Amino acid sequence: MEYIYSAMLLHAAHQKVDEASVKKVLTASGAKVDEARVKALVAALEGVNIDEAIAKAAVAPQAAVAAPHAGEAHKGEKKEEKKQDKGKSDEEAAAGLGALFG
Repeated sequence: MEYIYSAMLLHAAHQKVDEASVKKVLTASGAKVDEARVKALVAALEGVNIDEAIAKAAVAPQAAVAAPHAGEAHKGEKKEEKKQDKGKSDEEAAAGLGALFG
């Protein structure tokens, strides 16, 4: 993750995201620099609009957070339905027992 963070930091500082810059950021942070990972990062980011990628990434977690809330509400409805069904079966059972004793 520190490789991606270094690229984001450089982008936020309006600096060019290239191998030398990423290496400098990683070295300054005390991270061990892997030349192959730096090259892969820079190659992967070539031609990518970082601002657009960040905007898309910021929208995705909000949608993921909304989904569990909807599921929780749905679960709550099921619990209420079970309670109501249970109440009806208790009434029916009590009526049946009353018939046994006349």
